[in-house]
Amino acid sequence: MGFKFKNVDFLKFDSLLNEDERMVRDTARGFIEDNLIPIIEGCYREGRFPRELVPLMGEMGFFGANLHGYGCAGMSNVEYGIVMQEFERGDSGFRSFVSVQSALVMYPIYTFGSEEQKQKWLPELAAGRKLGCFGLTEPGFGSNPGGMTTRARKVGDEYVLTGEKMWITSGTIADVAIIWAKVTEEDDKVRGFLVETDRPGFKADEVHGKWSLRASVTAGLSLQEVKIPASNLLPGSGGLKSPLMCLNQARYGISWGAIGAAMACYDTALQYSLMRKQFRNEPIASHQMIQEKLVWMISEISKAQLLSLHAGRMKDAGTLTHEIISLAKRNNVWMALETARMARDILGGNGITEDYPIMRHMMNLESVKTYEGTHDIHALIIGAHITGIPAF
Repeated sequence: MGFKFKNVDFLKFDSLLNEDERMVRDTARGFIEDNLIPIIEGCYREGRFPRELVPLMGEMGFFGANLHGYGCAGMSNVEYGIVMQEFERGDSGFRSFVSVQSALVMYPIYTFGSEEQKQKWLPELAAGRKLGCFGLTEPGFGSNPGGMTTRARKVGDEYVLTGEKMWITSGTIADVAIIWAKVTEEDDKVRGFLVETDRPGFKADEVHGKWSLRASVTAGLSLQEVKIPASNLLPGSGGLKSPLMCLNQARYGISWGAIGAAMACYDTALQYSLMRKQFRNEPIASHQMIQEKLVWMISEISKAQLLSLHAGRMKDAGTLTHEIISLAKRNNVWMALETARMARDILGGNGITEDYPIMRHMMNLESVKTYEGTHDIHALIIGAHITGIPAF
């Protein structure tokens, strides 16, 4: 069942985009409509990641899209954000996969890697011939990544890594993992390492029983005396700032992605309310309480669009700061989750079925609200900035 998506643009937002940005949006939208929408409900029900779409995504330049050279598309940050919007309009888990490949695997290699590492990995990752994952979070350390217990020690011309990572998107399908560890010989300085997943001592176990992000792979990683060449160290990485720079790339994309999920829920609720008749054989859209909900949704979506576009323009100009990224991620994900809940309310009992995408988006967004910095942690980041007093 469901409805064919109609563009959500109350503010004439399209007029703020240039021709290239609109073309990228239409291309990504077409890809999602033709390839993901027809299968996503089945994937979610089965807990299956649609890996069959990866080669086509590589051909279309969706991986590492805002990086330049090495087979990457070289999009602007606004164009990249619009792609994330459309991918999450399809599904948050699917967008998460692309975010990890792009912002958390390709970006650190691009930013902190040697030229040899870039030449080896980036073209393969851009084409989707190789997949990656990002290992920062640990079973005991999520919001406090600085407490990580994973260690790397230098032994001759090798590093030996030992530790555990948790909630790792793409962990069991990755060819390479970006592992963050404290280096024993450097007074526990945090450094990034390229760890091929077929190395002895590396193990990935998929997390089962998820009620959220069911169409993406989530895993726990175990590294038991995993030996890698010293040349697998990302030479430009150093300190906790390095993985946080990666997270900022991902958080920026999430701010756009959440808008897509909200657009899908709002559009479904609007079309449903115009079709569904109740009481005097009139559409429920004629009732004041339904209209108030729809107005709240389109108001918040419109504000979120402007917020992410402004952040994208700043990012392209080199002036975007992490506090603004936190504001955009925090606000837009909250907005999207509230939109999903209101949309479900408008659909009544029908809102919980897979005939419509709303419940799937709602469950996904519960995770998006938590990962890449929880709602409350981003409040503290913003609070520390405006008061000058860190509260954590």
